[in-house]
Amino acid sequence: MGPPVSPVGYDALVARLRRAGCVWAEDEARLLLTAGGGPETLAERVDRRVAGEPLEYLLGWAEFCGERIDVESGVFVPRARTALLVSAAVRVTGPAATVVELCCGSGAISRVLARRLTAPRLLAAVDVDPAAVACARRNLAAVGVPVFAGDLFDPLPAAWRGRLDLVVANAPYVPTAAMVLLPPEARRYESAAALDGGPDGLAVLRRLAAAAPDWLAPGGHLVVEVGRAQVEQFHAVLTEAGLVPSVVRDDVFDATAMMGRCPDDVAGRRYEN
Repeated sequence: MGPPVSPVGYDALVARLRRAGCVWAEDEARLLLTAGGGPETLAERVDRRVAGEPLEYLLGWAEFCGERIDVESGVFVPRARTALLVSAAVRVTGPAATVVELCCGSGAISRVLARRLTAPRLLAAVDVDPAAVACARRNLAAVGVPVFAGDLFDPLPAAWRGRLDLVVANAPYVPTAAMVLLPPEARRYESAAALDGGPDGLAVLRRLAAAAPDWLAPGGHLVVEVGRAQVEQFHAVLTEAGLVPSVVRDDVFDATAMMGRCPDDVAGRRYEN
């Protein structure tokens, strides 16, 4: 199938996008031309894209692990590399698992896990940003996952302590000093709170690891994404928290996921019936 027919002109649009630095100019041109809304809307979207606004905000959705995820301005756009986080979570989680996603953003991870896990009990997704919470509620309504507003475990019912089989989170892990090195479309348009992980990038992840043993069931797992250079340091963080660390890499997408397993003699000790 050839490119869509438009008064703007496919070839001219590709050339303009390429001049603006869009690496996948042909794909972006097709998506913009088929997004609907008429010539004026198209022209506005193209101008915004050339100015650096993320394509996903202009379309209103992002593709993630085969799912079309609603996104809106300011909400973290799910990245292709986070597919490794999903596959790592599936690998360590058995059937009928109780699952919570923290720092959920658009809810993309929970949406995919609802399809991939066997008979999962996805109890909740959580985010501290009101815009992300609203977006995640739209994405997760169809799979029946409630979305709570709050910081990490804070909004979860106390009765869930010691009973979670999987806690998954794509928490912010970019060191503050490295924020200036991010692509402009991320740095200028996405929420800094979803990206900035503090001085060493592990400020949120360190709090998450420290709290996780109180919430995980025996043999339960915390699964998170980190940067390649943070593996050794976060390995120590997980160990100090009483979790057993492991790591998986995807060199194609430069992705790193780390798991922390809660040993049977640690998990849930304070919350036995």
